[in-house]
Amino acid sequence: MLDIKIISIGKIKKKYFNDALQEYLKRLSPYARIKFIDLKAESFNNSNKKIILEIESERIIKFLEKDNSNEIFLLHERGKEYDSLKFASLLNKNQKITLVIGGSLGFSDKLLSKYSQISLSKLTFLHEMVQIILLEQIYRAITIIKKKDYHH
Repeated sequence: MLDIKIISIGKIKKKYFNDALQEYLKRLSPYARIKFIDLKAESFNNSNKKIILEIESERIIKFLEKDNSNEIFLLHERGKEYDSLKFASLLNKNQKITLVIGGSLGFSDKLLSKYSQISLSKLTFLHEMVQIILLEQIYRAITIIKKKDYHH
């Protein structure tokens, strides 16, 4: 069974996003243990963006230094892109994995230099949508691995 941690800055606030998230967690429950860790998001303005980016990134680094996953990947628009079959292969060879979703300001250079990055798209999405898209892609990957009739 896959053991996946998803770390994110901030929480899902809208019910419709949470409903979608819960649906994919239900679908994934026979195949994977998914644990969400929501780290505190900081308020920011134009004058303190750089400071807040560093604070949130340090918060992530502190958590990841205690993490015992085989692999850690930051979700980043400039990360390595995978098609669904290659993403399934990535998950299949890493039974314990941590995926990190940054806050509105992204990741600091220090954090980006420490960990590998993968990209869901070159486009930028709402934080809540990233969580749902990521879960759908994990579900798709597992159905590929298990040879279920979902990915065509």
